[in-house]
Amino acid sequence: MKTLQAALLWVLLVPWVKPAPPTPQSSRTETLEEIWDYEEPPQDEKTTKKKDTMAILHALQKDESATVPPAKNEDGEMPTCLLCVCLSGSVYCEETDIDAVPPLPKETSYLYARFNKIKKIMAKDVADIPNLRRLDFTGNLIEDIEDGAFSRLSLLEELTLAENRLLKLPALPSKLTLFNARHNKLKSKGIKANTFKKLNNLSFLYLDHNELESVPPHLPESLRILHLQFNNIADITDDTFCKSNDTRYIRSHVDEIRMEGNPILLGKHPNSFICLKRLPTGTYY
Repeated sequence: MKTLQAALLWVLLVPWVKPAPPTPQSSRTETLEEIWDYEEPPQDEKTTKKKDTMAILHALQKDESATVPPAKNEDGEMPTCLLCVCLSGSVYCEETDIDAVPPLPKETSYLYARFNKIKKIMAKDVADIPNLRRLDFTGNLIEDIEDGAFSRLSLLEELTLAENRLLKLPALPSKLTLFNARHNKLKSKGIKANTFKKLNNLSFLYLDHNELESVPPHLPESLRILHLQFNNIADITDDTFCKSNDTRYIRSHVDEIRMEGNPILLGKHPNSFICLKRLPTGTYY
């Protein structure tokens, strides 16, 4: 009986069941817009969102590998911290072939611009960097330093201008502890009489391998190391290192004075060294 009822129900329902229409095959690939339209009915708010999103998608479909080149400064040159290495207040511009001092970050304390092609130091190059404590321009082509280039650097302690082409020295900041101008073309007329007089913290002075005809006057009491070897110094006096009118005067801080390679015979000037703890190195006889 149950089997007969099931068969009767099947006969009655079959005529009413219609097969689903076949899915039409698209003749072309659907675009992002068509897919969106199919999934999202057109409504005002949703349409606005769709357009915004599609704009973003199109932008992303463009060349994603393209990168924006770093911005250049007003002179068309690369920013200093891309050309050089900037690290925690220190700027390293060594062997980069720069021919001028690059613009420095305001917080710069140490600049190493060694072995480049810098020919001149302008006052504007470093005057506005108040925290500078060390400058090193070793191995450049510097012939001239503009007046006042270093005078505003009240914290500068070490200044190295070795292996350049200097003919004269600029005014030096008062807190220097080390000054190195070895291997230049300095003559005595290129060093003013008071250049070192007020440098009361100066401990290390390197002026060797130049063309000096005399020892610079008014060397500060703080001096510990003085290198004057391989110049053209032919004479010294009793007041060069000591005080002829004060026989009790002692230069207690001096540890080393080098004068070898000069045409002077130090043995002819015995009173010139009586205030020193150690005799200078050089030719005595």
